[in-house]
Amino acid sequence: MTDGLPALKEADALRADIYRLLATLLRQAPDADLLAWLAELAIEQDGSQLAKRWQALADAAVAMDETGAGVEPLQRAHFRHLVGVIQGDVVPYASWYRNGELMEAALVALRQDLRVLGFERSEHTRDPEDHLAALCEVMAMLIASESHEQAYFFSQHIAPWAASCFDDLGQVGTAFYAALGALGSAYVESERVSLSIDADHAPVRIIERKRG
Repeated sequence: MTDGLPALKEADALRADIYRLLATLLRQAPDADLLAWLAELAIEQDGSQLAKRWQALADAAVAMDETGAGVEPLQRAHFRHLVGVIQGDVVPYASWYRNGELMEAALVALRQDLRVLGFERSEHTRDPEDHLAALCEVMAMLIASESHEQAYFFSQHIAPWAASCFDDLGQVGTAFYAALGALGSAYVESERVSLSIDADHAPVRIIERKRG
């Protein structure tokens, strides 16, 4: 914890961690340590759809771990499903889902809001900013900084399309990635409900985009 800053509420710290995990698994296949961690997750079964989908991902990680094949099969699967030679089975970009093409209006609007919020594209990535992993990373940072713009960013740049993208991932032939897609879809819905409730009790905030 940084001196002088209040500790993040436990629920929000968990939300940020989940967004980071989703981002990591969307960007690349899990390494051996992450796969083992997922396999050892103890999920509290409260009857919710979200708990069931966490369990499905943990079970898929257990199954991969038990094969003894290491993470190489998941590396191949990640490339096939989310990257591809030209494109993968799923194209995890906002502009693809919202405009039908890459580098379209959804990306332009996102870049404007990212500038206003003070985010800059990392020089270490070649992916456009509207990759779903990047949006999850931004949400994690907004939560960690206790930003009041969480609901705005989610409603504008994640809610309109991310569940559909995760649903498509949930249909792929690799159990681990299908489970990731199902979990992501359930989590987006959970966040939509939660942030809608929070927004009803929060003051209206207006983001003014810079001209030019």
